[in-house]
Amino acid sequence: MQLGLRGQAQTTVTSFNTAKAMGSGLLEVFATPAMVALMEQAAVNCIELPEGQSSVGTSLNITHIAATPLGAVVSATAELIEIDRRRLVFRVSVCDEAGKIGDGKHERFIIDVEPFLAKAQSRKQVL
Repeated sequence: MQLGLRGQAQTTVTSFNTAKAMGSGLLEVFATPAMVALMEQAAVNCIELPEGQSSVGTSLNITHIAATPLGAVVSATAELIEIDRRRLVFRVSVCDEAGKIGDGKHERFIIDVEPFLAKAQSRKQVL
């Protein structure tokens, strides 16, 4: 894995990923939670990990600067800008056909899948 790796993700604004549908507002425009998910997908698409490992999102600092209407295509790009052992930092940006709609930084952490899931399952005992 090296700095500068890039990943992309794309979606179309439908009635399923609007602010109204996702409960993050009342309007039928691309929802901020949907934009965040697209940013994370672009970051995941940026890296290849060996079997038995995955990555989880741990931090996001983003802005959503423009509304995107139904039917528009939205594209996200992530660039790996920092590697600190298992911590990965990405610069993320999102645009629609008219231009930039959001940007920011996203942090992911590389995990070993089986111990991670075992720890998650152990939380059921507390709940």
